[in-house]
Amino acid sequence: MVEQNKGKRQELHLLHRKLLELSGVINVESFDNEEFLLQTELGHLTIKGQNLHIKNLDLEQGLVSIEGLVHSLSYIDPGSKSSSKGWLGKLLR
Repeated sequence: MVEQNKGKRQELHLLHRKLLELSGVINVESFDNEEFLLQTELGHLTIKGQNLHIKNLDLEQGLVSIEGLVHSLSYIDPGSKSSSKGWLGKLLR
């Protein structure tokens, strides 16, 4: 698994569960005030919380800042049937 991600980089900074700064973001697939789905260099990332909103977005640099109360961060395993159905369902909304 480490070999697959060689040369790819992502940093996550979470401050007081209220400000999340991410690098390595390729695209914002979907979002609302309770959940974000991001395509990153290391796979799809789901962020769940309350009152979530984008503070800054710069996809050319791969940077995203999200404000709100963060409850969880979860990478979606592409081989997982339950997870892939969840993110695919979000994409087809």
